[in-house]
Amino acid sequence: MSPHPLSPSPFGRGGTPGWPRWSLGLVALLLTGCAHRDRIVVGSKNFTESDLLGEIVAQQIERRTGLSVERRFHLGGTFVCHQAITAGQIDLYVEYTGTAYTAVLKHAPVADRDSVYHTVARDYAQRFGLAWVKPFGFNNTFAITVRHRDATRYGLSRISDLARLAPRWRAGFGYEFLERADGFRGLANVYGLRFASPPTAMDLGLTYRALAEGKVDVIAGNSTDGQIQALGLVVLEDDRHYFPPYEAAPVIRQAALTRHSGVAAALDQLAGRISDAEMRRLNALADVEHRDIASIARDWLRATVP
Repeated sequence: MSPHPLSPSPFGRGGTPGWPRWSLGLVALLLTGCAHRDRIVVGSKNFTESDLLGEIVAQQIERRTGLSVERRFHLGGTFVCHQAITAGQIDLYVEYTGTAYTAVLKHAPVADRDSVYHTVARDYAQRFGLAWVKPFGFNNTFAITVRHRDATRYGLSRISDLARLAPRWRAGFGYEFLERADGFRGLANVYGLRFASPPTAMDLGLTYRALAEGKVDVIAGNSTDGQIQALGLVVLEDDRHYFPPYEAAPVIRQAALTRHSGVAAALDQLAGRISDAEMRRLNALADVEHRDIASIARDWLRATVP
């Protein structure tokens, strides 16, 4: 992809809670006038996977409807994108069901995939005038991740195995994971994790390298991130089923669907097309091989949705 300093995240799936109001207002001001009736404006969050899925969606709309698509990628986290779409400044972006359920709708995390999807689809339609399209098919859940040599040395395969090591280990988490309802505090309570010192807050894009280089001992990454395998890291099983499902799906303004009748059918063709393994492969092409996002999306669409 065109190299931005991207931060692979969930928690790329989210935004930074507690951002000052002026910063969100600035984003809104910069976006003013973006959405026009004669085109579709596609946004994305500020991490690789979101940019890539945004490009796939944009190209699919262009190739199937002939509409002009304006790209507003790498806008920020969940709350920035949510504000932009509810204000009509973008028409569409890709969201994750568990993030919408917990961070936006403020529900307590639950594990049932269908229940989460139906709840977010219903509530987004009723409260925000937004429609959820069918998911792409993969679940990008939080990935509690350790080095391979530590997993082997200490017999780590599940998150519950961390409890005996946490008192002498260092954790490093993205800013959002430390704040979210489905983030660190709940995880620590469910699994009895008590680290020697408070986890280090860092940019999500730095956590993988910090773990690989021994600066921290455990991180919360994304299960579909291509860097996990490339850096020789191991994801621990969420054996107590703490995290809700995080199925990625396009969220679009109902007004845009009504105005452009062919968009729904174009987006439906993407439903169920991307497995967890395939999303990891696509992310690795961008983050590890540094291929251009537009080219990755074009090649994938030609091969998968001819």
